[in-house]
Amino acid sequence: MATVFNHPSELKASEGKHLGVSEWLEIDQDRIDKFAEATGDHQWIHVDPERAKDGPFGSTIAHGYLTQSLVNLFLPQIIDVRGISMGVNYGADKLRFPAPVPVGSRVRGSAELLKVEEVKNGAIQSTVRVTVEIEGSDRPACVIDTISRYVPE
Repeated sequence: MATVFNHPSELKASEGKHLGVSEWLEIDQDRIDKFAEATGDHQWIHVDPERAKDGPFGSTIAHGYLTQSLVNLFLPQIIDVRGISMGVNYGADKLRFPAPVPVGSRVRGSAELLKVEEVKNGAIQSTVRVTVEIEGSDRPACVIDTISRYVPE
């Protein structure tokens, strides 16, 4: 269940706090193949299960940018900011891929609200660190500091 903020001004009080986790999501070969098709990245470690069996990971792995893109799926499950006329993805900082995501793995997002500040025109900007966890692994798949801007109603 998402942490709900009824107005973006409420974010400041939760600066430095853990916001929660998303649901687990299985990464199957179909998702990997569709990402490869959408991006043109058909490297064998992602799309050739037979060759990947003998590769460095023992199976195909998700693209790092596929893992990163799932943050957009996870964030609304973790944080719900209301009382806005618009919210936009402003960018990201400090993107890392500490561990590969083997096909068949389950991943989820875990989020911490790092920073909240008022920016131009009364908008509120938040920086949320999302850690994409791999079930059963002590190393995350992805760590990214996402930046969002919320325009109050």
